[in-house]
Amino acid sequence: MTISSSPPDPSSLWKPNRKASKYVQRVVVWIFGAFALVSVATTFGIIMSLMLETINFFKTVPIWRFLTDTQWTPLFSNPQYGILVLFSATFLTAIIAISVALPLGLFSAIYLSEYAPPQLRKWLKPALEILAGVPTVVFGYFALLLVTPFLQFFIPNLGGFNALSAGLVLGVSITPLVASLSEDAIYAVPESLQKGAYALGCTKREAIVGVILPSALSGIVASCILAISRALGETMIVTLAAGQNPNLTLNPLVPIMTMTAYIVQVSLGDTPAGSIAFLSIFAVGMTLFIITLIFNIFSFWFVRTFREKYE
Repeated sequence: MTISSSPPDPSSLWKPNRKASKYVQRVVVWIFGAFALVSVATTFGIIMSLMLETINFFKTVPIWRFLTDTQWTPLFSNPQYGILVLFSATFLTAIIAISVALPLGLFSAIYLSEYAPPQLRKWLKPALEILAGVPTVVFGYFALLLVTPFLQFFIPNLGGFNALSAGLVLGVSITPLVASLSEDAIYAVPESLQKGAYALGCTKREAIVGVILPSALSGIVASCILAISRALGETMIVTLAAGQNPNLTLNPLVPIMTMTAYIVQVSLGDTPAGSIAFLSIFAVGMTLFIITLIFNIFSFWFVRTFREKYE
């Protein structure tokens, strides 16, 4: 009796079923494709719901009046529908917010990526991103009950509702967005570029300003545009802190009404469904959607045009 000492052939132990494998792969591809289409279908549904009601609104209100009137009084006996009033208020708070978030977020990103020790960075970055998890209604009451009274010590004519405190707190709320995305963009710059700058005699500051930041510019700009889009669509902070007075002004010390604040006001249920005032919230929402879409398209174009590619 002879006993073979050679190991068994692995192929004889298990043979894959190639036909079943191709079938499973095809099913997986269809499942993943279905999940991808959910977001597309959701976006399409949002656009259609806004567009249909917006068309009904413009059947009564001429689009030229909507774009050029300087008063917004849709709930008055003599209604006026000048979107410029809400447009100016929305951009006023967004400009104040990005003026706060850009320096705070960018300097925080530079410190985290270039100066902070690894152990400190390990704690600082999650602590900074905790701000992103704070409910916006909390930020709104923080602006109304703490920031506004504090500012009134230095600005006596500051109103109880104003764009300044709303914009400042809105800027703090979007700072983690700028800081996190900018830090990722800076961290993605190859270390060889920084070492090359040091080899040429640059200081750390000169390497950051002259090499690292220009190399990460596309990511930094994309984070800022995304933060602006986030600020334009913010609701609770501006509703609670900026007020609900539709004034065509760029004065940050007076009450204003943003696009989202108006949508909240009408959506409370006091306005009859199907009325022109009710349909106006869809026109405002469509306007806000188009503005945000323009910013996102610009961000996509800027990133593709100015993105640095490294081998």
